[in-house]
Amino acid sequence: MGNVVQLKVGLHCEDCIKMILKAIKKIEDIETYDVDTGLNKVTVTGNVTSQQVIKALHKIGKQATNWEHASTTSH
Repeated sequence: MGNVVQLKVGLHCEDCIKMILKAIKKIEDIETYDVDTGLNKVTVTGNVTSQQVIKALHKIGKQATNWEHASTTSH
């Protein structure tokens, strides 16, 4: 199993989610991915870095931050 990348992403509507999934599927060397709409959380596993996933999401206009950083600064 590769890296586990967890990101906080705004998941506002079905179209946003579809765009995010499409962008994630284009990343090379991913093994699994999960979108949690309740937490606004995207989890990707595989031979990827958080920067690769963030860059892919930025290309479609979505802001993304590392989950650990986002969860510690929201308190």
